[in-house]
Amino acid sequence: MRATQSLGLIAIVVPSYDEGIAFYVDQLGFDLVQDEDQGGGKRWVAVRPHGGAGSDILLAQTKGDDQHAAIGNQTGGRVGFFLKTSDFEADHARMLANGVIFEEDPRHEIYGSVAVFRDPFGNRWDLLGPAV
Repeated sequence: MRATQSLGLIAIVVPSYDEGIAFYVDQLGFDLVQDEDQGGGKRWVAVRPHGGAGSDILLAQTKGDDQHAAIGNQTGGRVGFFLKTSDFEADHARMLANGVIFEEDPRHEIYGSVAVFRDPFGNRWDLLGPAV
């Protein structure tokens, strides 16, 4: 019998922990799950979409030029992160009111409602809602 597996965390590289928290918690409305000092300037900072289940995001503060160069380009400019919501219109309006910058107006595709936004670090996200 095979073991049950799940994706526990994904890492997003950010310039600083506090900048990551300011966007993901204060602007997107994610929950701050963990913020633990690990000494030497390192912290374990995890966030997750409010009320969400599934993988958390580990905010990874950069160290060194190579990591700093990866900020906002972890997926080569493609949309690499997908935030699913049960209420697209309400979340889109709340995010706009909180200063989240969308690259486009919402559109309705066969798979659902979608609008692309960027975090302040350059990572591209889809806000995805159910099909209308």
